[in-house]
Amino acid sequence: MAQEMITPQELKEFIDYTQKVEKDFYDLQASFAYLQDTVEKVVEFLPNAIWILDKDNAIFLQNSKASDLYELFELLELEKDDYEITHNGRSYLIKSSVYQDKKMLSATDITEQKRKESLATMGQMAAHLSHEIRNPIGSISLLSSTLKKRVMEKNIPIVEEIQKSVYRVERIINAMLTFSKGIKINKKSFLWSELRESIDMDIEYYSCSKEIKFLFPTKDFMLNGDKHLLGMLFSNFIINAIDAIELDEEKEEGEVEVIYNQDEEYHIFHIYDNGIPIENKEDLFEAFKSSKVKGNGLGLVLARQIAQAHGGDVYLLDEAKKGFGIKFKRF
Repeated sequence: MAQEMITPQELKEFIDYTQKVEKDFYDLQASFAYLQDTVEKVVEFLPNAIWILDKDNAIFLQNSKASDLYELFELLELEKDDYEITHNGRSYLIKSSVYQDKKMLSATDITEQKRKESLATMGQMAAHLSHEIRNPIGSISLLSSTLKKRVMEKNIPIVEEIQKSVYRVERIINAMLTFSKGIKINKKSFLWSELRESIDMDIEYYSCSKEIKFLFPTKDFMLNGDKHLLGMLFSNFIINAIDAIELDEEKEEGEVEVIYNQDEEYHIFHIYDNGIPIENKEDLFEAFKSSKVKGNGLGLVLARQIAQAHGGDVYLLDEAKKGFGIKFKRF
């Protein structure tokens, strides 16, 4: 039987078809590569760590955040769906889902969220305790004032020490309540000398064993803000400076200096002291963290919140002398 011959037309159609199939294959391959690249970029763009596992639980795909947390991956319980895990002092929320033969795991850093929740709880507890303590402390303060008028003169220093201790507790209560309620300012114009009187009263009631020299701006000038809250801000820094000097065992006396300047927009204060160096600088503005025995961990936090409510900020000075900067809007 004679073999059928392929006509030139049929050969041409076969070649054209082959070329079309080849082109479709390359187009499909390019589309797959584009899709794969897109998926990888999307996975990389996600804010959490992502691992995609094959059926043998080997890593099929991961983003750079997941690569950085390779030690965390070793701790994951692959059979669990949603749970929390702690690693290297940080908290992560682990979620998982399955699609066909692939399993996707995500790890979201929730450390900051848990910290805020913890601070909110602590703030609520502190506010409740402050309310409970406030009335008895008010009674003790009133009774000590009455007692001071009636005791023998030699016992007056004892009563004054009671009053100073009560004052310290009142400062803590006010700080707790202000922190829990949030900062709300009532702006008015007043003189620096008026604020200085409030600071002097706080210094007088704050007991210290060393001779401390205070240097304040002598020239009077106008301020615009919440006098009560700004008084709390400056008192926190002055009290911190006194504590730092008291803790320096090598000095019998100390010095606290407040320098004032201004520009077109801000009042600027620098507060210096010659007490012990500042420790744990990274925790300075963290609530309820304090390196001081007397500290409650709210002084600098409130100071920053008050300054920010006045359109400014507080910050650690990068100078040879130890000090802090305070700035807030002039108008």
